[in-house]
Amino acid sequence: MDEITNNIRRLRFDNDEMTQQQLADRIGVTRQTVNAIELGKYSPSLEVAFRIAAVFSVPIDQVFQFRGLSPKGTVPKSK
Repeated sequence: MDEITNNIRRLRFDNDEMTQQQLADRIGVTRQTVNAIELGKYSPSLEVAFRIAAVFSVPIDQVFQFRGLSPKGTVPKSK
């Protein structure tokens, strides 16, 4: 099963316990959007994903991970 996971909650905690609202204000979205992204209910646009990474000064792959690659590194075909 394809799944995008993220470390936003941990990154917020590690950055002076930043609130969802503070992160939302810095990346230009609503707090509800940040909450949905954190819970894995919503996948952000690339622009928003890069903005989140920039706020925490980390590469995007330290914020988001894609768990859908086969052992050979290819994306499985949809059924």
